[in-house]
Amino acid sequence: MQPLRELLASDHRQTFEFFYVNLQEVVDPTVNQQELLYNASVLAHHAQVSSHAANDLPTPSSLTDVFETFVIETAHSGDGDMMEAAGAQCLLLTGFFEDQMRRRHQIKWYAQLGADFYYRAAAHQQSARKAQLLTAIARRFEPWRRVQAELARSLRDLPYLMGPPATN
Repeated sequence: MQPLRELLASDHRQTFEFFYVNLQEVVDPTVNQQELLYNASVLAHHAQVSSHAANDLPTPSSLTDVFETFVIETAHSGDGDMMEAAGAQCLLLTGFFEDQMRRRHQIKWYAQLGADFYYRAAAHQQSARKAQLLTAIARRFEPWRRVQAELARSLRDLPYLMGPPATN
């Protein structure tokens, strides 16, 4: 059973590398590397956090969750880390899960909301370097959203991520 567990288990580094390598295949080679790393980290983080997480901010199941958590509930509006989390959730759901969200939500509206969350996160950031990165993600939210959507489609179109088992 141990070899199967090793085959199916992945840690944060492996998950991050998976998204980083696959994002590189769908972006222009001149893309900003810090933004590429950030997008890979957003995808990796949410791939490993349950929608029912108790000790971490849960990965939202839909854009309705984002709306209820960050728009209706205004307690987080002055918290830069929560605004970044809100922006990342919008990026994930309007980008990587665009095809699933489009049926029930206005993607453009949520994309603008996500960019606004990133701008607010940048305004509350102590580190000038991090504020600059968050501002860049906000400015280029739409292109990054499209890249994530393209990545999701390319992964979905792969018949197998793992090769068939070797026969003896």
